Amino acid sequence: MDEFPTTAAAVTPGWIKAQLTRAGLLGDARITGLEWKAIGTGQVGDTARFTLTYDRPTAAPATLAGKFASADPTSRGTAAAMMLYVKEVGFYRTFAAGIAVRTPRVYAAEINAEGTDFVLLFEDLAPERGGNQLEGCDLADAEAAIRQAAALHSATIGDPKVLNAQWLHGRDGLLAEIGRLYHQAHAIFRERYDGQLAADALALCDELDKRVERWLGREPEEPCLIHGDFRLDNMLFGVGGGAEPIAIVDWQTCAIGCGMTDVGYFMGCGIGSALRRPNEAALLALYAEEMARHGAPIAQDVMMRRYRIGALHGLFTAVFSAAFVVRTERGDANFLSMARGAAELALDHDSIGALDAMMETGQC
Repeated sequence: MDEFPTTAAAVTPGWIKAQLTRAGLLGDARITGLEWKAIGTGQVGDTARFTLTYDRPTAAPATLAGKFASADPTSRGTAAAMMLYVKEVGFYRTFAAGIAVRTPRVYAAEINAEGTDFVLLFEDLAPERGGNQLEGCDLADAEAAIRQAAALHSATIGDPKVLNAQWLHGRDGLLAEIGRLYHQAHAIFRERYDGQLAADALALCDELDKRVERWLGREPEEPCLIHGDFRLDNMLFGVGGGAEPIAIVDWQTCAIGCGMTDVGYFMGCGIGSALRRPNEAALLALYAEEMARHGAPIAQDVMMRRYRIGALHGLFTAVFSAAFVVRTERGDANFLSMARGAAELALDHDSIGALDAMMETGQC
């Protein structure tokens, strides 16, 4: 594997030239200027926008986006241990071009053997706005996201290319390790946010902690590719100056799982209860309609059973992530927002009861 830049500052005009030439975009043009600035709010990766100037008109883009391993050692170590960088590079190399989900076109996707350094160079989607977990969204945004979820899940249910991708399965012993770490994370989360979450939400955290091995060990009936972190911070709205409604980014947590894990996550910690509760039935009906339109119908009772269990994914993610990425003020607000919305959804639908019932029936 050729060497690649591991930070935005290390990117050179020569390296970008090689990527654009391989993509057939540069032609006879030369890059005469290159500037960059940090963008985004991610906590396990660093993202930058590159602005390019050329010596003549060209089909090559004026701006590009790049993503790199986090400069923070805590976040970087967690990401490497959880194979997050491996998964994101794997997604863009293997699946992005073949599914009907709007993702940025990728010009470079490289990672080192240890999974600790990587680079993604991709299309700058120039959105009208990035999704913001703390600001929420409107119903049209939520509907656009649900359509993308259905497109992803329907296209990959039972797909051998997904099921046989070893990097999606993780390394041996990873799930057991996550389970052990989760108990530590729960203790940290409970102490850190005691008094900032409702008592019933904290009690729900306790109940999930008791069952986390059960949660991690569940086997989906209809496995498909899931995003794993399907919330507003990982969505871009009004792509291309408004030409397209939405794009989905940040595929570091993609996995083989149950599609309703993404939906339950989005409806809980993604959009929050104020938007969810009055629109929940309609959004779930939209998902079912889209799945049927794409040739993968899902029965109402099956969807609701899986949705109730999927609701716990937001709580699990908020608790685990809060303990093992660099702590920031926005991060604290984000994890509280996620935990609050996910807990309210899980309590509304007795998700712990659904998880317990799953163990009796084996259905997930």
